Order: sequence, then C-alpha cells, then structure tokens
Amino acid sequence: MPRPVEGTSPYLPGLDGIRAIAVLSVIAYHLNFGWAPGGLLGVQVFFVLSGYLITDLLVAEYGRHQGIGLKNFWIRRARRLLPALYVMMFVTVGWATLFDRAQLATLRSDTPAGLLYVSNWWFIFHHVSYFARFGPPSPFGHLWSLAIEEQFYLIWPLVVLAGFRWVHTRRTRIVITLGLAAASALEMAVLYSPGSDPTRVYDGTDTRAFALLIGAALALVLPRTRSFAPVTANARRLLNTVGGAALLGLPIMFSQTNPYETFLFTGGMVLLSLLTALVIGITIHPGSQLRTLLGWEPLRWVGERSYAIYLWHYPIIILTTPVGASPSVVRGLLQTLATLGIAALSWRYIEQPVRHGALRRQWQRLRQYRWTWPRLRPAGWVLVGVASLNAAVCALGLFGVVSASAADPASQVTRIVPVPHHHGPAPGPVASPGVTTSTAPPPAGQGVTAVGDSLMVDAAPYLQQFLPGIAIDAQVGQQLTQVQAAVGGLRAEGAVGDRLIVELGTNGPYSAAQLESLVESFGPMHRVVFVNTRVPRPWQDQVNATIATVAQKIPNATVVDWYADSALYPQDFYPDGVHLDPAGARYYASLLVQAVEARPAGSSQHR
Repeated sequence: MPRPVEGTSPYLPGLDGIRAIAVLSVIAYHLNFGWAPGGLLGVQVFFVLSGYLITDLLVAEYGRHQGIGLKNFWIRRARRLLPALYVMMFVTVGWATLFDRAQLATLRSDTPAGLLYVSNWWFIFHHVSYFARFGPPSPFGHLWSLAIEEQFYLIWPLVVLAGFRWVHTRRTRIVITLGLAAASALEMAVLYSPGSDPTRVYDGTDTRAFALLIGAALALVLPRTRSFAPVTANARRLLNTVGGAALLGLPIMFSQTNPYETFLFTGGMVLLSLLTALVIGITIHPGSQLRTLLGWEPLRWVGERSYAIYLWHYPIIILTTPVGASPSVVRGLLQTLATLGIAALSWRYIEQPVRHGALRRQWQRLRQYRWTWPRLRPAGWVLVGVASLNAAVCALGLFGVVSASAADPASQVTRIVPVPHHHGPAPGPVASPGVTTSTAPPPAGQGVTAVGDSLMVDAAPYLQQFLPGIAIDAQVGQQLTQVQAAVGGLRAEGAVGDRLIVELGTNGPYSAAQLESLVESFGPMHRVVFVNTRVPRPWQDQVNATIATVAQKIPNATVVDWYADSALYPQDFYPDGVHLDPAGARYYASLLVQAVEARPAGSSQHR
C-alpha cells in the first residue's frame, strides 16, 4: 500500500489512525451532528501531527547531510499539497457556476486566497466569520487551516535550520520551541474576547501556531528513528493505560465542547494539543498496544487519504445541503460516502502519481511532441475535453460573465439608529377620526427598548408601526458584547425605558452570566422579553437553553419561542434560513408586541 509520508523515517500506520480520527471528527462537525459539537477540534489534532512529522523530516535530513535542502523540501511540499487542492477548487468553481450561482460572489473573493494559501488572513482582514456567516457558506471556508499549515511549512524550515546552526544543545532547542508555543497560546488567551466573534484568534497563524510547535517539540524529543529498549510488563501496562486515557480524551473533547466556549481559547486547545502529543508519542513506542489499535486497516485507509477527504468533504456538504436544512443521517451518510469515493480517486490518480514524478514525465513527453498533437488514448482526449470545457465555465463564473444570484438579503441592511421616545413617534397609524381631546395619549411604544441583530433589523419597520415611539438598537451581525458597550449611549439618549426586548444569538452564543449582566445594566424593568433563535448553526441550542435559564431567574421575564413559532411558517424565510421576508418580519414583530404587552407569548396568530 502507498505510504503517505516521504523520507527515510519508518512508516507508522498508527499515525494514519490519528489522522483518521481527526478528519472524521471534522466531518461530523460540518454535518452538524449534535454528538460532535467540538468536532472541529480535529483540526487541532492535524496541526500537532503535522508539526511533529514535518519537524521529524527536517531533523532527520539535517542529521544525514548537516543541512536542509530548502528548495527540495518546498518542492516536495508543493507536489504533495497543490495538485489535489487545485483540482478540488477547479471542480468546485465549475459546479457552482453551472448549478449554484449563489456561491459565485463568495468564490470570486475566496478563490485567489485559497490558491495562494492565505485564506485565514483573508477571512480575518475582511471580517469573514467562520462562525457567524449567513447565506450559503463558502465551499472554500475550510481552507483557513491548510493556509496555516502551508505558512508553517514555509517559515519553520528556516527556523529549524537556524536552530541547528546557532543553538548547540537539543535541550535548548526544545525549550525555545516550547517557549514559542507558550507565547502563541498566551496570545490566543489575551486576544480572545468572550461573547464576541472568535475568528481572529481562531484563524490567526500566530494564535494557532502553538499546536504545530507542540508537535515540533515532540519531534525534537522523540523522533521516529529513535530506538527503544525492551520494556517490562509493568511499563507496558503503564504505556497502554496512559495512551488509552489520552486517546479517550480526544472524543470526549469532541463531544463535550464547542468552538464558542471560553475554555477552549484560554487553555482547552492547549490541553487537546498535549493529549494529541501524548497519543503520538505512545503510538511511536513499539511496546504500546495503541500502535496496533490505531493501525487498524480501515483507520489506516482513511488516514492515508485524509488530506483529500478534508479537501473534498466541505464543498460536497455545502453544495449538496439545502440552506437551513436540519441535520440528516441519510444525507450525511451519502455525503460522507461521496467524499470517501472522490478522495480515493484523488489519492490514486492525482496525489500518488504526482508525488512519484507523473508531472515531470508528462512534461518531458509533451516536449517531445513540440508543435504536434500528443498521442493520447480516447479516455485521455475525453479528459482533456472535459477539463477544457470546465476551464471555460470557471472563467465565465469567476470573471463575472455569469451573474451571481443574491444569497443574503440582510447584507444590504444598515444599522438602525436608536429612536428615543422623546423624538416622537415613528411614522405609523394616525389617531382615529373623531378624537377631540387636546391631550393625546402617550405613544404605544414609549418606554419600550429593543436591542438585537439582523432579525431585529428585519422587524424594525413593523415594530415602529405597531409601537410608535419604541427605541431600537439593531445592527446586522451585532453580538451581546456590542450591545453591552452601547448601553451607556442609549441611556444618554433617553432610549432606555421600563420594558426591554432582547433578541440576540443569531451571530453566536453567550453565557448566562453575560445575558444577566446585560439585562441588569439596563436597570429595573417592568417587563423583559427574550426572543430565542432559529439559526442553522451549532450554537442555536446553546443560545436557546441559555435564554430559558436566564428567563427563569429574572422577575417579569418572558420568552418568545421563535424557534417553535417559526417552524409553522418556513415560507417566510429567505434562502439563508435565518432572515425574514416582509410577511415573516411583520409576523415576527407582532409576536414581540404581544409579549411586551403581556399577552401570551408565542400564542398562535393567524395572518
């Protein structure tokens, strides 16, 4: 069977088993299976393993030649990574152009970053959140992790070479590597802001480097070429116990955490990296049963193809899942089988041939023909024809000849400036004819403050109509921390009354303590209305559970069960499954009005 790692170091099937666990957990997360809310942490496992293997190769080469051939190293990395990536992107862009034009606007911006392995910084600098993005997610949204690894492959060989030339003891090199890892982890913890979008710290090369560096430190301590003395029965039992506990820790973290927890960014990912390093180290030891367990043939098969599986699983899931659809075991199984099938083809016909010189041989063959047509078999001509046709289709899609269909109706909505009640009622129904009293009653919305995100933006015109004088602070993409920071300004404008509507959670989760603190900062309230959420994202259930918990603690609080009510009117949603068309927004506003006026929350209403 082909070996996935080049070099003279021994091939260890157990390491492919670790790859398999990592990639399968990522697939489970992207399929939105509830039992794997932390499955995206499989990427962290990949980082540690990549840091280990690459450093092991570099150390072994330096030991053989007293130097590192940087050019050859980077060429090998390019042969290993680029062909499969570029084929995936080539096929995906062609498919989207023909069958899913809602993706084109995103692909036009994400494709260059993907080709150049800078997707992570592109997403950071353009505020493209991996966690709070609506409309169809980009089929290339997963390339941020490959970008981090490739950037590591470019920089780390230079660091290793400098370390061998200028740092003369292995212990010092290990200490320096672990010091860099600690600095990276500390930076993640310092930059992370609970309750805000974590894209900066999640996608940043600097803040994720610690996993790669922990793997690198392990390679300096325990290279694959290290020989081991025979171990006693007790030592073998200890190895198996510690290794089994560390291995068990990985699925526990995949199932018991999620990427929105403060714990992960303030030490949890470090813990996972250390567990992974421990699993790798014990798998290398010949006296460990972990070596045999993780080398099980099905795991080994998946692990060898894990790169192609990772490349293909996300675009397959994104392009074949209806927007807003609930997780489906049948659909997920079919998507996984399609991923494995395409990955197997990629491994056999792209990755392995290229790594063994297929491109060089084809180039030499073409040079022989010069200006004459090459001699191809019929299947070869069919392949050339299909590729040429797809290239033309990709050009039409990427260069704007084919228009992209709209996907995110909320993207054009701007912030609604809070309207304090002393500014007078917003345009709405006028007083009934025949009213002669000279003292008009206060506007129905006087004293009502509403805060929220893009759903509140959708509903704002109708709230202003139903409750003239209401003060609204709503913004596309707004999160709880932003509202908390704006409370002082709302008070200064006289926009805080004695009834509060809180609609937050579309863009990410928050803790019960944060929500309680927000409500307390508004001061005493005659009534507090919480609105739970329907959003096809992993944090939906967490947000709704948090709201239910806090509502029980606050006097005069009620919950508008939008999650349940919205299920009755799926036709009111735009294609993203989150934002509302005018009919849906009007109904949504009417539920909020019922709740703030102390009518039964969530009661049926016919339209």
